[in-house]
Amino acid sequence: MSTTSTIFKNAHVFDGEDFLPEPTDVVFVDGVIAAVGAGAGNAEQQATATVIDCAGKTLLPGMIDLHIHATSSNPGSVKAFVEPFSLQFYESVRNLEATLRAGITSARDAGGADLGAKVAQETGLIKGPRLRLAISIMSQTGGHGDFWMPSGVSSPALGPHPGRPSGVADGVEEVRKSVRTLLRAGADQIKICSTGGVLSPADDPRHSQFSLEEIKVIVEEAETQGKYVMSHAQGTAGIRNALTAGVRTIEHGIYLDDATIQMFLDHDAFLVPTLAAPAAVIKKAEAGNSGLPQQVIDKAYRVYDDHLASVSRAIEAGVKIGMGTDSGVGVHGENLEELALLAGAGMTLRQVLASTTSIAGELITPTDSVGRLAKNYLADAVLLNEKLESAEQLPRLRSMIELVFQNGVQQFAPDTHQQH
Repeated sequence: MSTTSTIFKNAHVFDGEDFLPEPTDVVFVDGVIAAVGAGAGNAEQQATATVIDCAGKTLLPGMIDLHIHATSSNPGSVKAFVEPFSLQFYESVRNLEATLRAGITSARDAGGADLGAKVAQETGLIKGPRLRLAISIMSQTGGHGDFWMPSGVSSPALGPHPGRPSGVADGVEEVRKSVRTLLRAGADQIKICSTGGVLSPADDPRHSQFSLEEIKVIVEEAETQGKYVMSHAQGTAGIRNALTAGVRTIEHGIYLDDATIQMFLDHDAFLVPTLAAPAAVIKKAEAGNSGLPQQVIDKAYRVYDDHLASVSRAIEAGVKIGMGTDSGVGVHGENLEELALLAGAGMTLRQVLASTTSIAGELITPTDSVGRLAKNYLADAVLLNEKLESAEQLPRLRSMIELVFQNGVQQFAPDTHQQH
């Protein structure tokens, strides 16, 4: 059986935690990282390997986005009511490829993609990041994940189908069964809403949803099957309920006070801010073509400054921050805009890069396998065409991508690699 190997020579390497002394070699063999270090790619190896000279260039681990919606292209828009139901799945093929082109080699889908999308990516039928699925969004009746409208119809955008059972449930026994149903459908983690949100017109991000008892049962059922819970949580009380119940990762975290920030530290929980999400709603509104209800637009403006201030305080306190974008709300493929926003909230370049590599890697898989350029990790990497040295370069990071590798395989030829 032939061996496939690639050697990146003389690179400026960020290994997931820090920049390594230069020059550094990284060796991929059969989809796994075989060696990292000065001179790691020796002359004997080079004779049978593809060798890439990385002098003056930066090599990063494949990046990770902890919060995407692959089947969503403009959630909250009334267009979902008139488009064919299946269009979302065809659009997801385009969305996932755009995400991989942006250097995102692994992603956590926070509701929408079903097991078919994961299998299609794993078998090479489509290109995209390897996926960890939530399948559907769990919500109480009338909550952020209940897409019922006052007209009496529900939005079909994230509506149930055989591979995506409904996540709407009330009471301890209903939520228990809902978790079990989602796990049966292939969920890698359970996504709940413990507060209202921005994109749901009829609720308030500050108000709590699901009782503490319901959330505890959800966490218990997930953990029984070796899974964990991620919670859409924007209001302070709902964030605290989720953390108290054992939720591992808080999505958004718009209204944080000092006591709640301390809870993150006490529970060793993660915050996935998705700063890009309200920014995307505002950007669409200002362009005048969002299709979003005015209540949604108003809420995005209302939460933006509080969101940024809360995330800044969490960063300063040392909360573990994972990179997530809520792409679908924003444009798929523009995921790296979140990195510049995190830097604007107070993170150093090293912290920003760790948030989308090693820290995100702690959540994306059950074992250590992605998010680092280290021996025995999966051979995912992104090669930048210049030396990355300052957070000031982050706004143009997308345009710096030269090559994307996933499982040791180059994903796009340089001459067809789209630059934005």
